[in-house]
Amino acid sequence: MTEPLALASRRGRWVVAATVLGSSMALLDGTVVNIALPHIGSDLGSGVAGLQWTLSGYTLALASLILLGGALGDRWGRRRVFVWGTVWFAVASLLCGIAPDITFLVVARILQGVGAALLTPGSLAIISASLREEDRGAAIGLWSGLGGVAGAVGPLFGGWLVEVAGWRSVFFLNLPLAALVVWASVRHVPESRDPNPPERLDVLGSACAVVGLGALTYGLIEMNLLAGVVGGLALCLFVVVERRSPSALVPPSLFHSRMFVAANLVTLAVYAALGGVFFLLVLQLQLVAGYSPVAAGVATIPITLALLLFSSRAGRYAQTHGPRLPMTVGPVLAAAGLVLMTRIGVDASYLTDVLPGVLVFGLGLSVMVAPLTAAVLGSVPVEQSGIASGVNNAVARTSQLLAVAALPGIAGINTEALVDPALFSDGFTVAMYICVGLLLLGAGIAAVLIRTPEVEPADSVACKPHCDLTGPAVQPNPSAD
Repeated sequence: MTEPLALASRRGRWVVAATVLGSSMALLDGTVVNIALPHIGSDLGSGVAGLQWTLSGYTLALASLILLGGALGDRWGRRRVFVWGTVWFAVASLLCGIAPDITFLVVARILQGVGAALLTPGSLAIISASLREEDRGAAIGLWSGLGGVAGAVGPLFGGWLVEVAGWRSVFFLNLPLAALVVWASVRHVPESRDPNPPERLDVLGSACAVVGLGALTYGLIEMNLLAGVVGGLALCLFVVVERRSPSALVPPSLFHSRMFVAANLVTLAVYAALGGVFFLLVLQLQLVAGYSPVAAGVATIPITLALLLFSSRAGRYAQTHGPRLPMTVGPVLAAAGLVLMTRIGVDASYLTDVLPGVLVFGLGLSVMVAPLTAAVLGSVPVEQSGIASGVNNAVARTSQLLAVAALPGIAGINTEALVDPALFSDGFTVAMYICVGLLLLGAGIAAVLIRTPEVEPADSVACKPHCDLTGPAVQPNPSAD
């Protein structure tokens, strides 16, 4: 292990630049792909199920493998696995860009998710391991802020790119970005690893997670009961394996904390709602309201701006007063925003029909996200904060994955709805009210179970709830995978 770097040094700045660009690449990919979905469906002749798999395939691989990716980095070298993941992500992006049909695209998106699961956990872990302790807080804040800027610019840039160069350019853009990340990492980022890793990797647990989430997702999207049952059984086996494994990806001791359990239950409910909203909102804006990709991207920017402006204030409040109140009020406010979004219909006016709902929804998220992270980090000993945040990230992504898989079918959004604005709009309204129920459920869990006022210092709150803090996080954004 080399001597820790100063943030003000040339190498220190390159470490932050490489990790920000790497994590932002995966973030922007999710943002832009969401906005490109109508064009992908039209060009490749895909129905709703194909669009669901385009998003869910990526999230499935990322959610089920992200903890393993963090473990591989700790064992084999964080820079090495970060670079491997970036190269893998770039090759998979190339395959996405040349996809001749929806099946090929879905397979390539799954491979892309594998790459993201390798590169994402290395981001903050590299910063923590490479920089001096006194500089880490500033570096994490810089990483978080720059990632937030990427999240804000993503919808606008993505919409413009889809209109000007087509949806395939969304994936080709990753190739030069990945090349820059690899060059900066190899040249400037020092190698680091856990000096005392577990004796062996939890391969069986990872396999159970992949099979369980994959089969369950297939069962929900394709309405296949047998696959759903197999997925449920595999996830039950995952729990058994984790309880018995000496090198468990998810240490059972974490769940001895009532606060940790409660925070993850809130995450499960709230992020299921967010997954449904971010999948369906851009489709509603383009297919029903008639917005262009650029206009749809601009329409969602207030959500990210609200997160950038108010999340730190909510984090400071939680640090002083505890996370219970903002974790209760935030989902309720977000639910009110979704009720307002049901006004979005044919030829919707942005100022009167779209902006009120998007703005209130964004304010609700900004009240909730940092306190939720604080609740997770404050519920476990400091030495377990990385794995605790990694588990919380996996819970958030899994709930989003299952929501995207299940919600369209429950709400009556089928392939016919893609060409019938009235039918799609009816399904969108039903889906939004289901998401309202999930948000209120999350608020109720927080009100009843979140008690402990202990939270992490402010530096920890710089990372938002779907931080993959096995290492590192992904910023909240209006079109997250």
